[in-house]
Amino acid sequence: MRLKAFFKKVSGCIPFSDCRNVVFGFFSQTPFFVLKTGKNPQWNKSQCCVNIEENCYCSLVTQNRRKDGWLMGIYLNPGNNKFKRAVNSDIYVDKTGLIKYTNSIVDTLQSCVCVSRPRRFGKTIMANMIAAFLSKKVDSDSIFSRLKITSNLKYKEYRNKYNVISIDFSKISRSCDSYSDYIGKIETTLIRDLKKEYPQIEVYEDDSAADVLETIFEECNQERFVFVLDEWDFIFHKDFINEENKKQYIQFLSNLLKDRPYVQMTYMTGILPIAKYSDGSELNMFDEYDMACKEKYSEYFGFLDEEVDQLYDIYKKITKNPKILRSELKEWYDGYRAAAGDYLYNPRSVVCALRDNQLANYWTSSGTYDSIFNYIKGNIADVRNDLVLMVAGEHVPAKMQQYAATANALHTKDQIYSAMVVYGLLTYENGKVFIPNKELMDKFDELLLSNQQLGYVYRLARESQRMLQATIHGDTDTMEEILEYVHDTEVPIYSYNSEVELSAIVNLVYLSARDEYRVEREDKAGKGFVDFIFYPKRNNIPGIILELKIDHIPQKAIEQIKEKNYQLRFQGKIGEIPVYEGSILAVGISYDKKTKKHSCEVEML
Repeated sequence: MRLKAFFKKVSGCIPFSDCRNVVFGFFSQTPFFVLKTGKNPQWNKSQCCVNIEENCYCSLVTQNRRKDGWLMGIYLNPGNNKFKRAVNSDIYVDKTGLIKYTNSIVDTLQSCVCVSRPRRFGKTIMANMIAAFLSKKVDSDSIFSRLKITSNLKYKEYRNKYNVISIDFSKISRSCDSYSDYIGKIETTLIRDLKKEYPQIEVYEDDSAADVLETIFEECNQERFVFVLDEWDFIFHKDFINEENKKQYIQFLSNLLKDRPYVQMTYMTGILPIAKYSDGSELNMFDEYDMACKEKYSEYFGFLDEEVDQLYDIYKKITKNPKILRSELKEWYDGYRAAAGDYLYNPRSVVCALRDNQLANYWTSSGTYDSIFNYIKGNIADVRNDLVLMVAGEHVPAKMQQYAATANALHTKDQIYSAMVVYGLLTYENGKVFIPNKELMDKFDELLLSNQQLGYVYRLARESQRMLQATIHGDTDTMEEILEYVHDTEVPIYSYNSEVELSAIVNLVYLSARDEYRVEREDKAGKGFVDFIFYPKRNNIPGIILELKIDHIPQKAIEQIKEKNYQLRFQGKIGEIPVYEGSILAVGISYDKKTKKHSCEVEML
């Protein structure tokens, strides 16, 4: 049945001026005019008119047009420009293999997936990629034809064949100070897009987006949609959100997506796993994939070693004076573990470093992430003790727990560590959590040196500034004094039953040294492994080799440094430029379990 209010019969030759408003959809040869029946009008350039077959029905609603084609919706079929910009960048990694998986779940019982990853792990680029590949109204072949997905046999079958609703929940056109304002703006924008594309449907004032989509399905030949939802959990990080709002939001998503005939697929990303309420039925249609526990999709979020190798080769070719070593990229940005066993780099940090030709901390914290640190300093004393071990490079036992988006309190160590893994502050492997790389280690160093609420851990870290100066000047009395203070602190951390525990404390009291040195633990040097090597970042300070001993005098440590030629590590490998050619200090630190005393020795090599 045709809706006479919106369509009328037309025939013959219609002048251009009358045809401006005769629009429905998109037809490449006659971009202003397409008929409701699907029959193509004939554009007559000489007469500046359109020849329309008798008794065809045409829409009377104007569709805006832009230089490169039809103006897309904000959410509905938004085009491919976002992904095109990513592909056009000098530094781009082809992750289009993910499309093969998402294509395979369209119109299946497994058509709803939620991929959770820490921030800066490429979630938005992947979402833009899927939307660009599937979305109607554009032809994305010019983008994807040079990428890996073209080898897939179903490349043409799926490319640009679907109505895509793509929403980045972190991007709204105005500031919001309430849940109703936030979600109301999103729904209003989506409904406006739908009304423009389907002007023949009737929309009532109290219709939800789900209502409008149901109407389109019923009245427009069962039109269906692919949903690509990015940053689904953004609202959970806003100050104005409360527990009731969280429930309302989950219900909104459920009402929009669950058991709806118009849904062909939903691909959703965020930092947090999907929250569970009551019996968990609201969003139980989603298959969830996180980095710590689920293997599937692991290789598509974060950079693999071989991908960074490729980027580094490009970097050397396009950069006039490359200053970054390949090994430094690994030290700074690698170390995240995926359940599949992959070692992953933070992709944004790698790209920023190569683009800027500078190693730096590109992992910037903000409200929510700082609040996780608040749990460390205000909740459980044991977490602070573990923090000392992790800063020393040790792995700490932990049990990963489902971290719900709705959690407003973290009461146990395992809950805190699980949350920190979700947010990318720690990583998880084989039942243990740890700090993955130098970039994150620097954030923890900053935390220890600036937060008095950490109590004794803060005070010990502050002593590190004095410890380094004492070491450089050979002031062994001050070094021993600081170590005694560490050992006699009000909350002793370890009993020093092993060098591991001693090394954790030593790492803490040399914390500030990382501003001036690249500190390596158990680095292969000469004929063995040295406990610590301090590589200077500038030439006017000495290199330091530090060896630890339990129940031995510190001179034994100095002898070991000399006998095993640990200083050779500063010369680099054969063919390498020497790491450092200045003065080198040999430092021995020992602890006697009987006398409970530390002893230090410093010698110029």
